[in-house]
Amino acid sequence: MSLFYWFIWGDRFVKKTQLFLVEHLIMKKLMGQKRDFQNKLKPYLECKDFTVSGESYKVLFNPDYEMLVTSPVPEDLEKYYKSDDYISHTDSRKSFIDIIYHSVKRSTLRRKLALINSFNTKIKSILDIGAGTGDFLKICAANNWNISGVEPNSDARKISKTKGVLLKKELDQLENKKFDVITLWHVLEHVENLSHYIFKLKQLLSDNGRLLIAVPNYKSYDAKYYKEFWAAFDVPRHLWHFSQQSIHKIFSKEQMSVEKIIPMKFDSFYVSLLSEKYKTGKMNLINAFYRGFVSNLKGKSTSEYSSLIYVIKKG
Repeated sequence: MSLFYWFIWGDRFVKKTQLFLVEHLIMKKLMGQKRDFQNKLKPYLECKDFTVSGESYKVLFNPDYEMLVTSPVPEDLEKYYKSDDYISHTDSRKSFIDIIYHSVKRSTLRRKLALINSFNTKIKSILDIGAGTGDFLKICAANNWNISGVEPNSDARKISKTKGVLLKKELDQLENKKFDVITLWHVLEHVENLSHYIFKLKQLLSDNGRLLIAVPNYKSYDAKYYKEFWAAFDVPRHLWHFSQQSIHKIFSKEQMSVEKIIPMKFDSFYVSLLSEKYKTGKMNLINAFYRGFVSNLKGKSTSEYSSLIYVIKKG
């Protein structure tokens, strides 16, 4: 009988030990990557938080990944999202910029829906991370998608609930699930533990699924023109500032590859409008439209648009 118990519990002990060792090696790898992002950092420019605090932050260049890193990261980062100007959490329509944002939102949502429909998935399960007030998931549900969403901001979750879209607070609440499509619309730049987060995204993605990452591109014309006033730096909320090279390299380390890159052409106009406000204190609608137009024009030859959507798959 004692031999029988040793066989049962001894086997469980071995399996638990093996699992612990695997998890330890994974975390060691992820921590190593986190250190890589902080290595060899060089001064790039200094930016101001124009939305909440007025504080200044350094933006540093990582030559190995061709990405920028915000420094320092505030310990109480959540308070830097508490502003009516942070429109994705409030559905605000108070300012002229808010009105412009919402006037094109319906068109943007239709384009996002057309993109995910192009994958021809059978189960049609989608996870939207950083779902805000739930508008994207609402249109997905209306088009026969099985929806799930994550949004850490409690006010945004409450607004989403009024639209019939129930959101989770954290990604960990979705363990042991798989999704055909996972979307992060301007979210990855906010993630603190970048390596660990990408690892979790891969675990949640089905084998033939697609991960859609939309992020600003600091190599765009409008970024270079506005420099420290470029609204998409959005320090300290944006912790990372990506290039095409950095996205390719970061995801390749997780055995994932970029299948397609799609420009978000409206972003150049919206970002330029905000950047004009930060730089001059005025809207300067004509100049903002011109800079946005030039950015898209140059993007045709360089592929360096203001924001880009990366379609990413496993393997």
